[in-house]
Amino acid sequence: MSAESASGAERGAAGKELALDALRRAIRTGDMAPGQRLVEAELAEDLGVTRASVRAALLDLTAEGLVERIPNRGARVRAVSLAEAVEITECRMMLEALCAAKAAERATDRQVDELRVLGEQLKDSVAAGEPLKYSELNHELHRRIRDIAGQHTATEMLERLNAQLVRHQFRLALQPGRPQVSLDEHLALVEAIGAHDPQRAETAARTHLASVIDALRTAEARGAR
Repeated sequence: MSAESASGAERGAAGKELALDALRRAIRTGDMAPGQRLVEAELAEDLGVTRASVRAALLDLTAEGLVERIPNRGARVRAVSLAEAVEITECRMMLEALCAAKAAERATDRQVDELRVLGEQLKDSVAAGEPLKYSELNHELHRRIRDIAGQHTATEMLERLNAQLVRHQFRLALQPGRPQVSLDEHLALVEAIGAHDPQRAETAARTHLASVIDALRTAEARGAR
């Protein structure tokens, strides 16, 4: 391979990674809505990369379950049904429980203090009636627990699963009474990790995710009426 070809390949790889990171972030944060069409030419112009880079990024996102390709119609952000969201959350339960147990084994005093601060912030957001703030703090708490656990494989799998649930997590945050229910579950999880009790932390994580599944099923039942 010539130096020029090698340089072109490097630019192509860099362009793909830039597009992949930007699109993944937009889908995970909800900036790109389920069902939204993803037009290669428009995305390439917006991101300042080639269409080939965008096409390669979309292939990776399809493999991750964030994008779907429709024959003769191109790509779009994949919509996840409530039934599928329940299945994904059931998988999350196993992985979050593992991370909670590992975090209970490994957490330092400083890390426990940080989790307790997040717990207090969760309390404040519920008291103030700020469900979206609560949702943000909820995500941050789970992220910090995964970081403390140091379970990189589980973390990578959870990030992929969570990215598919953005719309449903947003809706649950706005469900009347839901933050109050999950607050006690999160505080129990924090205290179990703070007590360095892996079994209790695992149980707390399972209890919380079982509650999320119940809430999703309730939402599905309401939607079917």
